[in-house]
Amino acid sequence: MPKILIIEDEAAIRRVLVKILTEESETYQVFEAQDGLAGMELIKNEDFDLILCDIKMPKMDGVEVLEATKKIKPEIPMVMISGHGDLDVAVNTMRLGAFDYISKPPDLNRLLNTVRIALDRKELVVENKQLKKKVSKNYEMVGESKAIQHIKDMIEKVAPTEARVLITGPNGTGKELVAHWIHEKSERSKGPMIEVNCAAIPPELIESELFGHIKGAFTSAIKDRAGKFEAANGGTLFLDEIGDMSLAVQAKVLRALQEGKVQRVGNDKDIKVDVRVVAATNKNLKEEIKDHRFREDLYHRLAVILIEVPSLNDRRDDIPLLIDFFTDKISQEQGTAKKEFSKQAIKLLQAYDWTGNIRELRNVVERLIILGGKEITEEDVKLFATK
Repeated sequence: MPKILIIEDEAAIRRVLVKILTEESETYQVFEAQDGLAGMELIKNEDFDLILCDIKMPKMDGVEVLEATKKIKPEIPMVMISGHGDLDVAVNTMRLGAFDYISKPPDLNRLLNTVRIALDRKELVVENKQLKKKVSKNYEMVGESKAIQHIKDMIEKVAPTEARVLITGPNGTGKELVAHWIHEKSERSKGPMIEVNCAAIPPELIESELFGHIKGAFTSAIKDRAGKFEAANGGTLFLDEIGDMSLAVQAKVLRALQEGKVQRVGNDKDIKVDVRVVAATNKNLKEEIKDHRFREDLYHRLAVILIEVPSLNDRRDDIPLLIDFFTDKISQEQGTAKKEFSKQAIKLLQAYDWTGNIRELRNVVERLIILGGKEITEEDVKLFATK
């Protein structure tokens, strides 16, 4: 049920607004405040979906209420109520974040239309926040070990900068989680986060994938296509498994990083791009450089900041937390009650040799939830989790 607050010092106007809103919809729950101070008390203590606020009021005017509300509850749309002499002020409130303004005496259709649109907008804002929170939870970094805390501290320092980051570590350790957290905590978080798995794309297609192509550039190029660098413009480009990239493509990536420009395959026209590159690899790139499989100049361009993600065997203290996290997630996905792991089962899993790292642990937890009893015991682990 939408909750609407009316802040208006003229009792007659308040009565008219309440009457209009309650007659329009029985689902509207309408609150009243006779001045700005009383309105702010309600705003602090209640969660409103919409606020209608007069501009000229004693004690605290509408502009002050708007500015104070935007600081504590910025998601609430505010519609300002203006007298004939307040039009310029009303327009200025739009710059301060007001959703809209209506004039006194309120026009019925204009008021109801504004209220409907504002409530729809509030609903979208809430949905977007929930969606973003859900997306963030998919990339949650779980763990309290010294190694993980060090990575979290590095992310806090590095993310707000434009520095390029190279993330290293074995397969399945969660390098992509680090990349996502760098993006989400950066100034580019409102821009796109584009991922490219360099090992999963055939060598003959990786150049087109990264830089795009024009129609006719090669047999299957039936139309112009933008590449990942262009798609990531204004955001972050995550180059996963960059150690698998060919030397020829490495040279073009180096140029893109140096000049901030790319060329689509089949075209010599430069396209400017504003992209922060975060790369990851499970290979020792210094060894790759010695063996002439990776360009040293590209390595130094990418590795401004180095973040090494440890294997799960090197952070066994985090295993109980990870088990609990995966149990919650898998139970929600399957729509089943959460199963508990006995202390002995957890202890046995902590002693396990996790060659597949976190990815393997997640698979084992899911297998135990499906095949184990109501409580996952040491016997379940021995029966279903052993190699």
